[in-house]
Amino acid sequence: MAEQYYTQKKYDKAQQIFDDIFPYFKGDPRFEDMYFKYAYCAYYSKDYLNSENLFKTFTESFPNSSKEDEAEYMRAYCFYMQSPKVDLDQTNTQKAISLFQAYIGTHPESSRVKDATNIMDLCRKKLELKEFKNAQLYYAIGYPDFKAAAVAFTTLMEDFPDSDKSDEYKLDVIKSYYKYAEQSLFSKQEERYQKVITECDDFKDRFPESKLKVDVTNFRTLSQNNINKLKDEQAKATTQR
Repeated sequence: MAEQYYTQKKYDKAQQIFDDIFPYFKGDPRFEDMYFKYAYCAYYSKDYLNSENLFKTFTESFPNSSKEDEAEYMRAYCFYMQSPKVDLDQTNTQKAISLFQAYIGTHPESSRVKDATNIMDLCRKKLELKEFKNAQLYYAIGYPDFKAAAVAFTTLMEDFPDSDKSDEYKLDVIKSYYKYAEQSLFSKQEERYQKVITECDDFKDRFPESKLKVDVTNFRTLSQNNINKLKDEQAKATTQR
């Protein structure tokens, strides 16, 4: 009956019967296949937390099974299915990446490696977006959190060095430092505009072909002009004394 319910996709009923008869089948050659289907019953019922644990137990109980490859993959996939919206805690997303990396390391010849790699890319995109939104939030709060925004955008670049948006993030760093300098105390502005110039020069070294170079050049020019004005004002103040 359990097998029939499973074939009919009545997974909740199949799971209940499997659960009831397991004590009588331990040690039986059929137990391995039964337990594998039992894990899938939880998965198809969208009980991903339980199915992850069941696939894990399967690999531990049947390490030499021909289904071990699939069970390892499905365990990681269950964490991926528990990955929440980008604004929420991403522990399950990080766990999925970790398990897929381990899977690829232990099953490099598997036909599922390509899918595992694609899913890891999706997970990383989600983590990148979450970190980007956090940095944006600092920027939206305004002074003095512009500095925190600049640090957050810098960390974002470091955490995702292969991102196709790295030059955009670097420009966000520059914008944040510029706003921080612009709204700082007079005595701190020169030093902070100089930081903007340093970041602009670093941008040009890192992204010589970027389409954003014009924006970066503008921020550099504005910063240098502001430094020159500050120096002129300081010189006038000294002369008046």
